[in-house]
Amino acid sequence: QVQLVESGGGSVQAGGSLRLSCVVSGWTATRGSLAWFRQSPGKEREGVAVLTYDDRMLVADSVKGRFTLSRGNIRNSLYLQMNSLKPEDTAMYYCAATRGFYYGLVARAYGHWGQGTQVTVSY
Repeated sequence: QVQLVESGGGSVQAGGSLRLSCVVSGWTATRGSLAWFRQSPGKEREGVAVLTYDDRMLVADSVKGRFTLSRGNIRNSLYLQMNSLKPEDTAMYYCAATRGFYYGLVARAYGHWGQGTQVTVSY
């Protein structure tokens, strides 16, 4: 059974930074992709960034230059460093995984999801 556990969310002021972590169990790092999504109340889930098993990376234009994706020493872990945070970054952030290769940010392509961690950015 695949399980994803996110951590690192919190409340910060605009311009601040946070680092989100995701640890995945029951999943094969040598084949699948890991990604971060976010969702605000009343909005659709939005893809933030994805990292494939062979280290291809895709970052959404809305966060490019501010957010950085990386993999931990344990390949079943994924980190999202978020700098220069804006109030519009406020959302629940979810870690997601695919079983096979996928290089994209369409939510329905991901079959495994964590419970999410809340990020709140105030003015």
